Amino acid sequence: MTSRTGRHFLQIPGPTNVPDQVLRAMSAPTIDHRGPEFSALTLRLLDAIKPVFGTAGPVVIYPASGTGAWEAALVNTLSPGDRVLCSETGHFATLWQDMALSLGLEVDFVPGDWRHGTDPEVVAQRLAADHAHSIKAVCVVHNETSTGVTSRIAEIRRAIDASGHPALLLVDTISSLGSIDYRHDEWGVDVTVAGSQKGLMLPPGLSFNAVSDKALAASRTARLTRSFWDWQPVIEANRRGFFPYTPATNLLYALEEALRMLDDEGLDAVYARHARHAAATRAAVRGWGLEVLCADEREHSGSLTAVLMPAGQDADKVREIILDRFDMSLGAGLGKLSGRVFRIGHLGHFNDLTLAGTLAGVQMGLELAGVPIDRRGLGDALDVLRSR
Repeated sequence: MTSRTGRHFLQIPGPTNVPDQVLRAMSAPTIDHRGPEFSALTLRLLDAIKPVFGTAGPVVIYPASGTGAWEAALVNTLSPGDRVLCSETGHFATLWQDMALSLGLEVDFVPGDWRHGTDPEVVAQRLAADHAHSIKAVCVVHNETSTGVTSRIAEIRRAIDASGHPALLLVDTISSLGSIDYRHDEWGVDVTVAGSQKGLMLPPGLSFNAVSDKALAASRTARLTRSFWDWQPVIEANRRGFFPYTPATNLLYALEEALRMLDDEGLDAVYARHARHAAATRAAVRGWGLEVLCADEREHSGSLTAVLMPAGQDADKVREIILDRFDMSLGAGLGKLSGRVFRIGHLGHFNDLTLAGTLAGVQMGLELAGVPIDRRGLGDALDVLRSR
């Protein structure tokens, strides 16, 4: 094994780097999850997490990955044979569609090119044509982790409202929550899905559903089978500061510290920092003479940038060289983007110098891989960072 010095650069779009203070919080002794100290912790957390979602309603926390929160969103609100409307915005939108099918739902799947987000006009058209209101939910990935494309949730909500359709709006924020401006209540989202390992700066292991009153009402008549994922027992136990199962106690310690850090910085400042780092990264990509995968200027992600390789160039070869030479991990192309793109994560516990080092490593790796680039790319990014 090669001996390494310094820290590994984990620049995939999640799991992200975990701050030292979060790691220290997580290492505290485990306490009785039926005792008063734990109850006080839970009640603090349930209150502190609401501003990150932009909600005054309940947030359900599961000891699970984001995939579990996807399933919870579906099984709590829908019944066998219900139709849902999904858009092919990338790898994870496709996986959510696959889950819906496996649960016995019917899916209207709008094909896409993986370079654009969900089109609000198409949503409006599909719902306007559904005179029987057989579509029960619209499922949207806010920030598609495989592509670096952010769908315009507020516009999608307006499209649903303009059509006069009663469909629920279910939104995956796994790679946007805590990184990109998000407003569950203001945008009329019914279920928000999230995970711990990206903008919340925790290890994997916690997932979340923020739930509207309309979604709670739907859960009372929904007939998809659920037990562990059932919101009602969790929300009821949460009133007293407990859970109906053994919770991930030490991850909850970590969550409290991460929420404190976000609050100390201020959410508006957090979102501005991510947007600025994303702009600097895009400046580098374009300065190199390469192409950002996201094709709509309105939909660039603040969390990650997917870089499209020139014809004949292998993105995985570039990633392998960068890992071997500079001890830095970049995100692979997923699904039909395999080998065609690499993804630079710039979210979570991250600052200007970390981004500068990341982009320097990418530039050196591209050159070593024989990819023809303009060396001005890194300088263009530094110009953005200097203009703070």
